[in-house]
Amino acid sequence: MLYQISNGAVQFGGDVILKNINFEIRNTEKIAVVGRNGCGKTTFLKLIAGEVDLAKRDSDEDIFIAKSGNPEIGYLKQMAFSDLSLTMEQEIRKAFHKIETMKAQLEELTAVMEHNHEEETIRRFTRLQENFENLGGYFYEKEYEMLIVKFGFSQEDKKKPLSQFSGGQQTKIAFIKLLLSKPDILLLDEPTNHLDISTVEWLEKYLKDYKKAVVVVSHDRMFLDNIADVVYEIEYGVTKRYPGNYTHFVETKKLNYEQQKKNYTAQQKEIERLQQMVDKFKNKPTKAAMTRSKLKQIEHMDLIEAPDRYDNKTFHANFQPTVETGKDVLSVRDLEIGYTEVLSKASLEVKKGEKVGIIGGNGLGKSTFLKTLMRKIPKISGTFQFGANVQIGYFDQQMAQYTSEKTVLDDFWDEFPNLTQTEVRNLLGAFLFSGEDVFKKVSMLSGGEKVRLALCKILKREPNVLILDEPTNHMDIVGKETLESMLREYTGTLILVSHDRYFIKKVCDKILVFENHNTTLYPFGYEQYKEECEKLLAETGDVTNVKSSEKTDKKGSSGDNDNKVKKSKTYYNPGKEQAKLERKIKKLEEQMQQKEEACDQKKQDLLNEEYQSDYVKLGQIQEEIDALEEEILEIMTEWEELMASLSEE
Repeated sequence: MLYQISNGAVQFGGDVILKNINFEIRNTEKIAVVGRNGCGKTTFLKLIAGEVDLAKRDSDEDIFIAKSGNPEIGYLKQMAFSDLSLTMEQEIRKAFHKIETMKAQLEELTAVMEHNHEEETIRRFTRLQENFENLGGYFYEKEYEMLIVKFGFSQEDKKKPLSQFSGGQQTKIAFIKLLLSKPDILLLDEPTNHLDISTVEWLEKYLKDYKKAVVVVSHDRMFLDNIADVVYEIEYGVTKRYPGNYTHFVETKKLNYEQQKKNYTAQQKEIERLQQMVDKFKNKPTKAAMTRSKLKQIEHMDLIEAPDRYDNKTFHANFQPTVETGKDVLSVRDLEIGYTEVLSKASLEVKKGEKVGIIGGNGLGKSTFLKTLMRKIPKISGTFQFGANVQIGYFDQQMAQYTSEKTVLDDFWDEFPNLTQTEVRNLLGAFLFSGEDVFKKVSMLSGGEKVRLALCKILKREPNVLILDEPTNHMDIVGKETLESMLREYTGTLILVSHDRYFIKKVCDKILVFENHNTTLYPFGYEQYKEECEKLLAETGDVTNVKSSEKTDKKGSSGDNDNKVKKSKTYYNPGKEQAKLERKIKKLEEQMQQKEEACDQKKQDLLNEEYQSDYVKLGQIQEEIDALEEEILEIMTEWEELMASLSEE
C-alpha cells in the first residue's frame, strides 16, 4: 500500500466538502477520480498533495492518512511560476537538479577510481549508478527533447522567458516539468485541457507506461477509459472504489444500483407480508407463537438500504427546427482560412441532417474555419455557400467569458421580449436556472453556467443548423452526456469542433480532419476513422492516405453510361515525409533499446561477486559500458535531430 486515507473528511468553515473518505493507492495504479462539478474532486487532490488537512472530528472511527516510506507527490494544477523572467528551459531543467547532482558525483567517483580501487569506493559507485539509472539518468535528455516536441514547442521556444507564453502554454510547461521530475504519485487535474487529440493520445500511452502511481481528475471519458485501472467516484461527498476503467465503472455502478434496488424492493415486500400476518393474527391466542416468530424474522433481518439516487441533475430541452432546410446545406470549395497567412484549406459538402465532427491539431484553423463560415473574419480565398432556408445557431468558445451586469432573467428576457415571465422562468429552469438563480448577475456566473445560458438562448430560436465550437468545455460528464443525447435526437444539421473524442464518437457521422495545413473529410464516424487509420498504419506505416468514397444522387445525362454512382472521390492526406521520419525515429528507438539492454547487462556484470577483486576485468567491463554509452549518445543525437525535423513538418 503506497498511500491510504481512512474515514477522512474535509470541511471549510461549517461546510463539510468531503466525508467518509476511504481511499488507497496500490503500487503503480492508475486511478481516475470522477464526479459532478463542485463535488470536491480538486479538494480531494489537494488533500492527497498535503495542501488541505483532514477535519478533526469526534468519532470512534480510525481516522488517518498513511504512507509507505516517504513517497514524493507531484501535483499538476493551474499555477503561476514564481519568476517569469526565467526561460522555459531554465524552469524545466529545475526538475533535473537531483539527477544532475548524481551525474556530477558519478563523474567524480569515476575519476577517483582511476587511482583508488578500494571495494568501498566501487560499492559507492555501483549504488549511485543504480540510483542514477532508476531515475532515468541515461535518458533524461532524450525524454526532455521528446516532451518539448510532443507538447507543441519548438527549439526556439526553449530560450524564451516564461512571461512570453500564454496561460495555457505555461500550464503545458509546468506539466512537462512535472513529468520529468518523476514523482512517486503523480496528481493530474484536467491534464488534457489545452492539448490537441494527437497529444492526448500520446499522453495516454505515456501515463499507462509510467512506472509509478497516477491519480487523475478528468472529464475526458475516452482518456479515462484508456489509462485507468481503478475509478473512485465522489458522490454526495462520499468516495467509492470501482476496479476497471471508466466504461466498466459506469456499467458496474448501474448494475449495483439495479441489484440493490431489486433487493431492497423484494425485502420491503417481504417485511410488509410478514407484518400483515402479524397484524391479522396478533389478537388470536392460538396464533401467538406464529406472530412472535414473524416479528423475530423482521427484527433479525439485515436491512437493505434503499440505493441513493444518481446525482444526475442536469439541463434538458426538447428542441427541433421549425423550418426545414433544403437537401444541400453547405458547399465549401478550396476555402483558404486564416488571418495574415493561410492556416488550412478546406473543401466539403454538407447535406441536410448530417452531423460533421471537426478534429485536428491546435493552431490549424478549426475555430477559424467556423468563424469564417459565420463571416466573423474574412476568407483568404475560395468559396462557401449555405443552402436554402438555413437558420444558424452558433456557439463560440467566447460565450463562456460573456459578461453583463444584468440578471440572468433580464439578460434572457431582453432577447425574447414577447415571452411571458412564466415562459422565461420555465425555459431557464430547464437549463438549471431556478429559484433565486435567475436573479444572479451574469458577470457572477461560472463558465459552465454561462455556457448553459448561451445554449438556452441558441436553442430557443430553434435553428435548423447548429455550428458549435467546443460546447462541452466547462461541462461535467453528466452535462456532456445530456448534450450528446440532445444532439443525437436533433433532426437538423450539425457542424461541431471538439477535442472530446468520446463526444465526437457519440454524436457525429462524418469527420473533418485538419492536418498539415489541409483538411480531409471522412464520410463515417470517429470509431471507423480510427479503425481505418490503425489498419493503414499496420499495413504501410502511413496513416495519411486513408481512402473513402461518397455516393451522390443519380442524375441522368447524355453520354452517361453509369447512373448508379456519379463519382467516387479519393481523399489524400499529405504527410508521407512525416511518416518516413516517424519510421526512422522508431528504428533508432529500437536500436537504442537494444544498446541500453546490452549496457544494462554489462552493469549487472559489474556487480558479479567473482569480479569484485578482479580490477582488470572490472576495467574491461567499464570500457565496454563506456563504448555502449557512446553509441547510445550518437543514436540519441541523431534521434534529437529527427525529432526537431518532425516538429517542423
